[in-house]
Amino acid sequence: MSDFAIQESAYQTDALIAEDIDAYLDQHRNKTMLRFITCGSVDDGKSTLIGRLLYDSKMIFEDQLAALEADSKRVGTQGGEIDFALLVDGLAAEREQGITIDVAYRFFSTEKRKFIVADTPGHEQYTRNMVTGASTADLAVILVDARKGVLTQTKRHSYLAHLIGIRNLVLAVNKMDLIGYDQARYDEIVGDYAAFAKSIGISTFTPMPISGFKGDNISLRSETMPWYSGPTLMEHLEAVDIDIDGFEMLHQRRAGIPR
Repeated sequence: MSDFAIQESAYQTDALIAEDIDAYLDQHRNKTMLRFITCGSVDDGKSTLIGRLLYDSKMIFEDQLAALEADSKRVGTQGGEIDFALLVDGLAAEREQGITIDVAYRFFSTEKRKFIVADTPGHEQYTRNMVTGASTADLAVILVDARKGVLTQTKRHSYLAHLIGIRNLVLAVNKMDLIGYDQARYDEIVGDYAAFAKSIGISTFTPMPISGFKGDNISLRSETMPWYSGPTLMEHLEAVDIDIDGFEMLHQRRAGIPR
């Protein structure tokens, strides 16, 4: 979908709200809900990714966008460009330190589905907050910084998500723009993660190369990675079957207890 198509979709939604609020509410009410988390190590881009999803789904009002642009110049970490993480990192301590401490929940929707996303901390000392966010999730997006690869906290969060019972895992190799969109490096990271996942009993996961900051493979297919033929992250979130492959406690799977 092009930028024009996304904007056109937003205009159509606004028109429907203005014309018939009841019809809009009915349309919104009938959408399925997906609850998911972003997790991984420190500075892997979790908050930036969520901010990008909110921005791409047109869930930001004009005054919020103006405030975001001002805050990005004042306290942002992207050299004056829009710092999408500021949409999620709301605590003063988080903005000052440039980290996520508490679990931040955000709502957004597309034409196909409603979403509640939990942004969870990457620091080891806040791991219990990650577990809190994961406890109601149908899906986990495990972020990996393409420069650093699979780290200890990546493995810890993956193991906890699996232990809690999240069966839909996305391995999002982030910050591909910082490694020149190198396919060989991406393949190496996916291979490393696959070996680890197998060792703890994770049988399937969905890998994808992304850039939360640049927007590659988030809502729009990346023109800089023609070698990737899979879905964008938004396409995957809209299409994943949570009725079959969603949340199920590990002890339920082992004992054959129905959900």
